[in-house]
Amino acid sequence: MPDHAIAAERLSAGYRGRRLLHEISLDVPAGRITVLLGANGSGKSTLLKTLAGLHPAQGGEVRLGGEPLAAVTGRRLARRLAFLPQQPSAPETLTVGQLVMMGRYPYRRLLLPPSPDDHRAVAEAMAQTQVAALADRPLGRLSGGQRQRAWLAMVLAQQAEILMLDEPTSYLDLSHQYELLNLLRRLNQDRRMTLMIVLHDLNQAFEFADHLVYLREGRLVAEGAPAETADPALIERVFGLACEIRPHPRVDCPLLIPLAGEANCARVREVKA
Repeated sequence: MPDHAIAAERLSAGYRGRRLLHEISLDVPAGRITVLLGANGSGKSTLLKTLAGLHPAQGGEVRLGGEPLAAVTGRRLARRLAFLPQQPSAPETLTVGQLVMMGRYPYRRLLLPPSPDDHRAVAEAMAQTQVAALADRPLGRLSGGQRQRAWLAMVLAQQAEILMLDEPTSYLDLSHQYELLNLLRRLNQDRRMTLMIVLHDLNQAFEFADHLVYLREGRLVAEGAPAETADPALIERVFGLACEIRPHPRVDCPLLIPLAGEANCARVREVKA
């Protein structure tokens, strides 16, 4: 078995004739937390969707555990890989329990009631995400943090070995962001689940990721462990941000300190141009 969960070889992709990813070759380590980093428009979401088989590639190949992704379809793919988009949607009247049960679709047969295995998987997912007490509550009556945990419970009920999340901390306040990231780290440690996450906060990425992937204008710029890639020159190249990198005073990870001033504003405008 390969030591990577997903591998891309010279992967290209885009929309309506416009190429957004340019020949990216990448190995996603199995059983680890990989975070995609880059400025807005760098191709993070497109890469995540293409690796998940949700967006067609324009060139290159994706392999899932050594097998071509194109050969892993339907329910078999859904049992191996779960994807949570940035803005998932469902009827506001749907209860948390009903939403989480939707995660069992790869295992259920049409028109048959949920099996004991389905109920056990749903109960375990809701317990892990601390939404069991909300099972009968409609989604429309949940806070942002509760709603995000309910969606996470749904994809956990899918019992896939790989979980992809596109900006899961968006629209959450700071305390709920860290609550969610700590939950994801526990899931990685307890289940040895492979996680691939798009984040915007570099310090959160430094703290929670095992492997970082930096994108700029649809191209892979650098990848590696936080301690290996926390380089001010790299950060300035990818984000247009002048910064200092210091050891975190409480956690064994780098700490990014932005340098304020007009110089940073000019660099950000230059990266976006």
